[in-house]
Amino acid sequence: MLTWQLCKFEALSARQWHDIVRLRMEVFVVEQNCVYQDVDGHDVAHGVQHLMGIENGELVAYARLLPPGLTYDNVSIGRIVTSSSTRGRGLGHQLVGQALSRCDDLWPGVSIEIGAQEHLQGFYASHGFVAFSEAYLEDGIPHVDMCLDKS
Repeated sequence: MLTWQLCKFEALSARQWHDIVRLRMEVFVVEQNCVYQDVDGHDVAHGVQHLMGIENGELVAYARLLPPGLTYDNVSIGRIVTSSSTRGRGLGHQLVGQALSRCDDLWPGVSIEIGAQEHLQGFYASHGFVAFSEAYLEDGIPHVDMCLDKS
């Protein structure tokens, strides 16, 4: 059974932080063959929340929720990731749905912006996001800025 947990950095156990970093590196660094500094200081910033999807005691989904003004003028969701072993089950859609719901609870009525990998633009559009930038390279991977307007 899949359960969801939302925590500030200070509330994470050492094991939870280890599992978060492991999953992010497994996908963003190893699987996508992209060498970059994943731990960027935003994880510990004031107001940031860590959303974890846990199944059978294992972290299988994760997203970082960032308050307005930290990376964008609005709320942002980043480091959206699912374990390769769980793909094809709709877990990514569940994760984004959970992240959007939690953002609405934490910051009601505030628009949500993301820097989406370009090949996932359709996925995020299915959740209401609209692109507002041209494609650009971030760490060698094409991205596009997208917004879910809450006004």
